[in-house]
Amino acid sequence: MTRYVVDASVAIKWFIPEPLSDAAGRLRQPGLRLSVPAFFWLEIGSVLVKKIRRGELTREEGDFVLKELRHLPLQRHADERLFRSAYTLALQTQRSLYDCLYLALAEVIEGRMVTADRKFYSALANEERGRRLLWIEDLPQAT
Repeated sequence: MTRYVVDASVAIKWFIPEPLSDAAGRLRQPGLRLSVPAFFWLEIGSVLVKKIRRGELTREEGDFVLKELRHLPLQRHADERLFRSAYTLALQTQRSLYDCLYLALAEVIEGRMVTADRKFYSALANEERGRRLLWIEDLPQAT
């Protein structure tokens, strides 16, 4: 069974209709093993705060998303054990440390990082470490 690391760009689409939300929904099927670094909750919170400030969501909608996320079977992994690898990746690839934490987790669990961040995906997809990346639309269809 494939293990997936879900980044915030994908998870937010489970609750907020955006382009690629249908593709993101493929990760909500039963039996999939989904993992996130611990800082995922801070990143999701930051996304929600921005959307509330911009008037794209109400406070109640943001609170609902946070509540529902807590009920999903997301395995949380400590950032500390990922930091050194993510730090090195960020320096080597000139990508953000935050994005590289997800990729480092994919390497640790021998899984695939699913992203809807086109810039990050495009920068690394054709490199050796890109074998751990999966563009959101390339997720297998539910069976």
